[in-house]
Amino acid sequence: MHNLLTDHPELYEARFPDADRLAGRWTEDCLRRYGAGPRVLDMGCGTGRDAAHLHGSGRTVTGADLSEAMLTHARTHHPGPAYVQADLHGFDLGHRAFDAVVCLDSSLLYCHTDAQLDGFLASCRRALTPGGLLVAEMRNGAYFLGRTDLLDTPTVHEFTRHGTAYRSTTTLTVDRTAQLLRRTRVWTADDGSRPVEQRSAWRLLFPLELRRLLAGHGFEVLDLHDGPGPRTEPPWREGMAPGETTDADRLHVVARLIEQAP
Repeated sequence: MHNLLTDHPELYEARFPDADRLAGRWTEDCLRRYGAGPRVLDMGCGTGRDAAHLHGSGRTVTGADLSEAMLTHARTHHPGPAYVQADLHGFDLGHRAFDAVVCLDSSLLYCHTDAQLDGFLASCRRALTPGGLLVAEMRNGAYFLGRTDLLDTPTVHEFTRHGTAYRSTTTLTVDRTAQLLRRTRVWTADDGSRPVEQRSAWRLLFPLELRRLLAGHGFEVLDLHDGPGPRTEPPWREGMAPGETTDADRLHVVARLIEQAP
């Protein structure tokens, strides 16, 4: 499926700037907090900014993504990690090849079905050494229980790159039957191009559901909280401890593999 930002990684980085590498620093803090070893898999690495930050922190990093455009951009603009193409619904990048798997910015929620979630977690279990960590950051399904503030009106964002102004108008709706948060985004630009409409969705996972899924695949949850994190308000800063609630719109999890992968 074509996606303006996925197909044009330079636009992704212009729309979502992270000059301070907040997501990468938060991830490194989690890895250090629980003593993760040096070998890290960044699953759904996108443009490679976070993978490159972890590499710069002294880790041996593999960045994996389904988009070849993203991977090409990452190899050119954020060198250091090894970049490979892989599908988070099921991947095999080596048995016990990693000390940690990282999955940021709701990438895990592109597993829409239970079978896809099981495929992702089984792949993580195979990839991790016993005692290895899974670090994930995503939207919080529990936030949408009775809340509609993110659903009521479209949100508009604008940015400019190389003299062209881009505008995105995003509308979120909840599909309760499929347990999905559906997103419709319309892109316009002042360069005369036609508007582009794109549709995508995230699985809505609830905190207790996530705990049960992880336990079923041999993981012990070490942290599960709604902030602070790289995309919370206020955002995480060095020295801040994990929270104790799961009520806000982001969810952060750190889990340790306690069973040996077969």
